[in-house]
Amino acid sequence: MAVGIFDSGLGGLTVWAKVQERLPDVDFVYLADSAHAPYGVRKPDDIYELTCASVQRLFDAGCDLVVLACNTASAAALRRMQEAWVPREKRVLGVFVPLIEAMTERQWGDNSPPREVAVNHVALFATPATVSSRAFQRELSFRAIGVDVEAQACGGVVDAIEDGDMILAEALVRSHVDALKRKMPTPDAAILGCTHYPLLQEAFQAALGSQVQVFSQAELVADSLADYLERHPDMTGSGAAAFLTTGDPARVSDRATQFLRRQITFTAA
Repeated sequence: MAVGIFDSGLGGLTVWAKVQERLPDVDFVYLADSAHAPYGVRKPDDIYELTCASVQRLFDAGCDLVVLACNTASAAALRRMQEAWVPREKRVLGVFVPLIEAMTERQWGDNSPPREVAVNHVALFATPATVSSRAFQRELSFRAIGVDVEAQACGGVVDAIEDGDMILAEALVRSHVDALKRKMPTPDAAILGCTHYPLLQEAFQAALGSQVQVFSQAELVADSLADYLERHPDMTGSGAAAFLTTGDPARVSDRATQFLRRQITFTAA
């Protein structure tokens, strides 16, 4: 049985690469809904419908566990999917859980009352749809008190990364960090709330300053998924990986190879 990883584009490859490194014997099917990317500027109902269609495609490919390696989909669609759509025998996980666990230093299953945590001023960098959903703030409030979250919608960053224009992407990062600092001059920590953003972690860190702790989702999600899979050895396979896209396979393959600096070949979904 393969593990499905879904993203609207290529950002989820940062998660796949980290998990594959940790668990080389697990089979993966990666699906990029490139034809409809980016999700970050779409309406919630549109995101929900597109996410369900892609997750169903991964179910059909034999995946009983699917990771939404897309913050926008996790923020706008996951809770609704789990309540009304996901079949009982399947599991769909989002990328917020490991992040909240790391920030609050408590396990997801810990249902004790919210308490004070080490950080008080948090900068959240994410897509416009993730920011408008306020999903991160909602989940954090269930577990922590006294945390001020200032969100910055990072328009254009995902598009620049998907187009391979890292010079533009880095310039946009500096601009968005400057905009955030005008609202919150001295954050304690920063959340890179999109799986594309680990590719720009150095740019975010440089713009924020070395005193700001930057939480990168790729490693956190990979650690959490690896922990889950290690407790489910029945999911071990041969280490095969398939990459599907709703877009042009040749173009997406070229971008993915640039993205990860290793050969990645996509086929039509």
